[in-house]
Amino acid sequence: MHKETSNENWSVQKIGVIGPGIVGMPMAALLANAEIKIGTNDPLQVIVVQRNSKTSGWKVDAINSGKSVIGGIEPELDEIVNKCVNNGTLKASHNYESLSDADVILVCVQTDKKSLEPDYGPLFSSLQDLAEALQKKPVNKKPMIVFESTLAPSTMNTIIKDFFSKYGLIEGKDIYLGNSPNRVMPGRLVERISAADKLIGGLQQITVDRIKQIYTNIVKQGFLYTTNSFTAEIVKTLENAYRDVRIAFSAEIANYCDKNNIDFYDLRDKVNLKLNQPDDASHNSNSIPVGGILIPTIGVGGHCLPKDGILLWWRKIESNGSTSNSLIMESRKINDESPATTIERAELNLGNLSGKKIALMGAAYRANSEDTRNSPTFELAKQLLNKNCTIKIHDPYVKETDQNLLKYNLQNYFTNDISYSIEDADFIIFCAAHQLYKERENLFIQKENLIGIFDGCNLFDKNTFKENKFKYSGIGRGNTKPDNYFVEFVFESFRIVEKGFANEINDLVDFYNSKYANKGFDFIEFDTVQKLAVSCTTGCELVSPDNINTMPEYKGYSSRLAKKSYEAFLTKA
Repeated sequence: MHKETSNENWSVQKIGVIGPGIVGMPMAALLANAEIKIGTNDPLQVIVVQRNSKTSGWKVDAINSGKSVIGGIEPELDEIVNKCVNNGTLKASHNYESLSDADVILVCVQTDKKSLEPDYGPLFSSLQDLAEALQKKPVNKKPMIVFESTLAPSTMNTIIKDFFSKYGLIEGKDIYLGNSPNRVMPGRLVERISAADKLIGGLQQITVDRIKQIYTNIVKQGFLYTTNSFTAEIVKTLENAYRDVRIAFSAEIANYCDKNNIDFYDLRDKVNLKLNQPDDASHNSNSIPVGGILIPTIGVGGHCLPKDGILLWWRKIESNGSTSNSLIMESRKINDESPATTIERAELNLGNLSGKKIALMGAAYRANSEDTRNSPTFELAKQLLNKNCTIKIHDPYVKETDQNLLKYNLQNYFTNDISYSIEDADFIIFCAAHQLYKERENLFIQKENLIGIFDGCNLFDKNTFKENKFKYSGIGRGNTKPDNYFVEFVFESFRIVEKGFANEINDLVDFYNSKYANKGFDFIEFDTVQKLAVSCTTGCELVSPDNINTMPEYKGYSSRLAKKSYEAFLTKA
């Protein structure tokens, strides 16, 4: 077999993109907009494929009419899609056979978790259609399949490669397999793809080089880091796992602050300054927190953070590895507790919520987005209903037919009408920091017969409502400045948590190397993981593994995650 070793004579006429969601839609649009020419005189064509399903089949007609299928506020995306459809470089289809002659295919299908393992159902359903379409590929064509989807470590080499081989599509002979896990964020899709650093992995070097050759045309300000698929899988999942851990640690500290009337945001700024990781997110609700101490809200939603730590651990759990000392798993528990903690905090400062009329502002999990996946608002709504509250859920961007509203059976409590949502409310709880709510703050200031407002997403300055008769409170809204001992305690506790996380990642890397990697191209180096993780724009400063010899306390209080880190180290020592 002739093995290709370079990109000479490689030509690309068509790129297929499977799944026009928050990853596939902007990737397709930017690739089409770049008018890329590789081995041809004409710009390559981009075709988006979306199965004609009941919930998403409409996207094909929408794209072909020049419209982005992503709701909420997405700067530039609508204009780029419209331009590319009109100039003929972008179109959409329900038919997977349109991919049979593609040179490159991006897989942007959502992956999930099912209990403590990956749920690849929708992914492999799409791959089956793709594999069948590739039975008709031209004989000499070797399409490159690039996974933007998040994959659990070892998936590419142990599951996906074997899957295609069952269809006679052998890696390196008939197809090339690579991955470039997305780092997009709703509300900043175009910006993130263009400006953020991006990982590129593959099962062999030629795949990595070819992905880089294409992505160089759309990642204009960011840096393209190349590695093997295994390392890319590890880095992608740990980035989100570490953000989940930092949110959980911040939630723990904010909870202590609220119980002791301490200003969490003043504390946050001081600790992040000591960590040399300052940001402006304490005072700007639309800024992305990147410091060591993040912004705790009513809970952790979205598609990535709740699942990626579990994907990272999957193979070790499968091998009966114990999670009892895992920071990642403990953080999941803390963050899942947040809706209940929100109710406790609101009742501590505003009074009993039982039986009251409550408006929940924001069904999406992120500001200015329509994305409701794993939104903590839904869990909060359920718990308030269990307290015999009458609730209304408002969101300006979410549709009444939203799949997750229906999944939680909350569609009858939902409205897009902001005035209706608060007209008879006793309490208002802000769950998502939509810009619209700040623009309409007079609507809330002038609301009569309101008992209280609880800010669960750091949306308003605490002085906004100081002239009002109703009570105002929120997460981290204590009135006293933290003393120096408390600042030092939180700083030292965070240092222990970051060491504990690094120790846990190092153990997982050792496990994966011992079970699934060879000493060759797919071997994982912790130092490489560390270097690639820090390129994530959300501030994934992974430190080196280290000893943990102390356990900080402040007036008898200590962090659950710091304790977990300490206990994990003692157990291993």
